[in-house]
Amino acid sequence: MATKSDWKARAKKLKAKVRKLRAELAEAIAPVDTAAPVEAAAPKKKANPVSPLAPKGGFPKLPVIEGAEFAAIAAGVRYAGRTDVMLAHLAPGTSVAGVFTRSSTRAACILDCQTKLGGRVDPKSGAAIIVNSGNSNAFTGKSGQQAVDAITKSVGEALGVPASRVFSSSTGVIGEPLPYERITDRVSDLVGALDKNGIELAARAIMTTDTFPKGASAEIEAEGGTIRIAGIAKGSGMIAPDMATMLVYIFTDAKIAPATLQKMLSRQVDDTFNAITVDSDTSTSDALILAATGKSPAAEIKTLRSAGAKAFEEALRGVMMDLAHQVIRDGEGATKFVEIQVKGAENQSDAHKVAMAIANSPLVKTAIAGEDPNWGRIVAAIGKSGAKADRDKIKIHFGDILVAEKGWRSPSYKEEDGAAHMKGEELLIRVDLGLGRASRTVWTCDLTHRYIDINADYRS
Repeated sequence: MATKSDWKARAKKLKAKVRKLRAELAEAIAPVDTAAPVEAAAPKKKANPVSPLAPKGGFPKLPVIEGAEFAAIAAGVRYAGRTDVMLAHLAPGTSVAGVFTRSSTRAACILDCQTKLGGRVDPKSGAAIIVNSGNSNAFTGKSGQQAVDAITKSVGEALGVPASRVFSSSTGVIGEPLPYERITDRVSDLVGALDKNGIELAARAIMTTDTFPKGASAEIEAEGGTIRIAGIAKGSGMIAPDMATMLVYIFTDAKIAPATLQKMLSRQVDDTFNAITVDSDTSTSDALILAATGKSPAAEIKTLRSAGAKAFEEALRGVMMDLAHQVIRDGEGATKFVEIQVKGAENQSDAHKVAMAIANSPLVKTAIAGEDPNWGRIVAAIGKSGAKADRDKIKIHFGDILVAEKGWRSPSYKEEDGAAHMKGEELLIRVDLGLGRASRTVWTCDLTHRYIDINADYRS
């Protein structure tokens, strides 16, 4: 026999269906606004072939994070029939932290998230994250914030969560108004589909030019029980530090206050997501949101110095690094995963400059694509970096192969050895400036014609 709460739930669902039908009817009979037409969803694009650098075995099995539920649907934001909206519902008491792009043309959703994380909220309230792909809602004027407000309000009302605790992200084409009604009309469907096992579908919904969904996880044994971490990410092109065209969502059941969570996240981002580059371009819409539901039986992490805090932060770093590397492995058109190690710099800034000058050089990246051990291009990148360098102190290695030293090609170097190293899928370039003790490691990929193919018709 149905209870009173059952009848209320049924009535709520019925009202949602009525609202949806009314909206569809209103849209059908409304006069056409020729000044601001809304385009129909384009036909679904053919998927790009999976990157040869993709992790073997497909999407990993991620642990369930108690207090987190996920759903994803095809809303036709840009392409018909493509899963393009995901929702994460987080339990009351969840702590939220975030890191975002520092672009001066940040999208409305980024500005909104930064404002919400900087404001005061009821720590006992729940939270939600809603993400769409296909349209970045960036550089869209006042309509951008209107779209964010409409979406976050709709999600908040459907979940009983304050709009100030609903965080939105958008990724895709820049400069086109977001047809947000396609999302708000499907919020009830998203809520109805929420499932604690739905994180893989959520990972697929946030993809744009990605060729595979990205996931990573970790578990640690802490005082009182196990702490679990699970994360998903999207990113393939327009990748450079500060952050890049990345959306990253990491969930944990750890008990940890927002301020402590934010400190951990902020100090791990530079050596992970800010140490990768595909093409040197930073986007308008990059976001990394970390949510801790507090549902683990493990003791609360109260200080950064405790053994539990150190173990948790190390595990968090591992998840972040794994996801960052997967972004590079899915670089648009990539066939090589490249690690660049720089040491011997006079200071940390110079080490970073040299590493990124090499990683972002089109000449270096195309030589790698052609499996050409053209070490002269590395010399040129060091010279243009702006960092202090002394020709006669520089050493360059391909893996363990000494290529150049003392201002000249090493007498022991053989071109065929360098060429053999370049044929691998995973490459290592090492530079020692011989001036100091500072070092920096970054990761990149090669630059192939496929990158041009993907970006030449991105909007079409």
